[in-house]
Amino acid sequence: MKYVFIEKHQAEFNIKAMCRVLQIARSGWYVWHQRRHQINQRQRFRLVCDNVVREAFSDAKQRYGAPRLTDELRAQGYQFNVKTVAASLRRQGRRAKASRRFRPVSYRKHDLPVSENWLKQDFYTSGPNQKWVGDITTRTGICKCDRRIHTQRDHFWLTGKTITEPPALASIRFN
Repeated sequence: MKYVFIEKHQAEFNIKAMCRVLQIARSGWYVWHQRRHQINQRQRFRLVCDNVVREAFSDAKQRYGAPRLTDELRAQGYQFNVKTVAASLRRQGRRAKASRRFRPVSYRKHDLPVSENWLKQDFYTSGPNQKWVGDITTRTGICKCDRRIHTQRDHFWLTGKTITEPPALASIRFN
C-alpha cells in the first residue's frame, strides 16, 4: 500500500521525503518499482502460451477443447500439458463449440417411387442450360429453387404454404 501511495504521488512530492515519512527504505521502493514494470518468467511463458493456444484454437475453427489442442500443440513441438492449455483457454474466455450432429435430410424408408439419378454426380457442363437442379422444401412452407449449374446462379424462388398453392404449382409447371 505504501509503495503504491508513493508511486501515485511521486510527481507531487520527493521520493526520498516520502520514504522517510512513511518509514520505508528507499532501496526497497526502487526494487519494488523496477519489479512492478518488468515481466517475469512466468508472465512471459503465459503470454507465449496464450498466443500459441489462440492460434491453434482459431486454426481448429474453435472446435477443439484442451485435450485435442494439447495433442495438436505437441505435434507442432510445444511441450504444454492439458492443464496449461485449459488454463490458457479459461484466461482468454474461450470455449470449444460443440460440432453439429449429423442428421440425414431425407427419409429413405418409404414406399414411394424414387426418381432416377440422371446427373450421376456429373456437374460439368460445356455450356449454359444443359443441366439444371431443383429442390422442394416442405418443412415451413414450399420453396422451389432451380439452379443453373453452368452459371451457378439461382433461377428463381417461389414460396407458398402448401404444394398445391399457385406459386408452387407455377414453379413446378415452369420447369
